[in-house]
Amino acid sequence: MIILDEIEFEGCEKIKATHRTTIEVTKENYITERGDCIIGINSNKSVVDLNKTTKEFLKSGNEIIIEIRVENISDKIIAIGSPNLLLTNQKSIVIRKSDFIDDRTMAIKSNKAAIDVDRKIVEILKNKARGKLILWKR
Repeated sequence: MIILDEIEFEGCEKIKATHRTTIEVTKENYITERGDCIIGINSNKSVVDLNKTTKEFLKSGNEIIIEIRVENISDKIIAIGSPNLLLTNQKSIVIRKSDFIDDRTMAIKSNKAAIDVDRKIVEILKNKARGKLILWKR
């Protein structure tokens, strides 16, 4: 497998990770009560900041492996890109179980949403740990 891109973020005591259809990482430095899909804040990238190779790979409709890595624990998500991806949002990255696409969407038809993320990872992130999303291609 080859690493396409990495996104660094940090946790927050308000992380719930209970959303059933999406996962989000944001450049914002806070989470509202409605932000139940957010697993990380203060990220160093949004979808617009992904490197050119990653954007081309995603827009080709390829399967992507998204690894959430926090301390010595990781969880993997499998999703796909789409030629319809916009990749223009300047604040967020969203991974969706559905095939809905907006300017924040990085990948669709994922096998996991926030509720499915390893709960050990969620607990560590609630203690403001730093984490990474590592984007892999097979």
